[in-house]
Amino acid sequence: MEVKLYSIGVSHPARAAGLMLRYKGIEHEIVDIPPGGQRILTRVHGFRGGTVPALKIDGRKVQGSLNISRALDELKPDPPLFPTDPQQRAAVEEAERWGDAVLQPPPRNIFRWCVTHDPELRRDLAELSGMPMPAVAANLAKPVAWYYSRISSGSTDESVRSELTALPAQLDHVDELIAEKVIGNEEPNAADFQIATSVRVLMNFPQLAPLVESRPAGELAMRLAPDFGRPMPAKVPDAWVPQATDPALSS
Repeated sequence: MEVKLYSIGVSHPARAAGLMLRYKGIEHEIVDIPPGGQRILTRVHGFRGGTVPALKIDGRKVQGSLNISRALDELKPDPPLFPTDPQQRAAVEEAERWGDAVLQPPPRNIFRWCVTHDPELRRDLAELSGMPMPAVAANLAKPVAWYYSRISSGSTDESVRSELTALPAQLDHVDELIAEKVIGNEEPNAADFQIATSVRVLMNFPQLAPLVESRPAGELAMRLAPDFGRPMPAKVPDAWVPQATDPALSS
């Protein structure tokens, strides 16, 4: 069986797919796609959509982390990514969908806004990707960054500021899911991987890490994805960043 995961190094849903493959013990090859090239290169590899993660299983094409989690359970049922109990499964599926639809976009949109507005961050990404002449690559990448930020994600100053304002409540919800044992148990499920990787990305923003680190959500992220990423020289205006609070005081 030949399994290939088409991924971008900084993509949290792609990392979620990779972690699920590792959890299942499924041998696979990772095909790295350079940031900004996914709309073209995924189609070159035969996929209909221009996004990662994208997975080939003996030629079968599966795209998107929600579809991949189900395909992996079909491919190798044990260890399972979804509980067998119908009520528990429904809770995990709802949490996974929420993680995909609500929690996954803000880290991506904030990151893309920062890449568009910060040439030093573009240079850092060019160096990380091994591009020659990173300073030149950073300048050439600005139109691509603008496209993904404004056209693909619709990230404006107002939308990014609104997403930052909503983050504490979203992190509260992650903590609630852990307290209710929907996620955060000894054996992870599909929602764990979906949510933990998004939270882990937030911890790579130095301005946002204090919002997460002392929470159960932060502990989960570091347990499941400790090596995902590194602190990024990405910065939003300080006035946009919510104040960190003690979760114990708000519960």
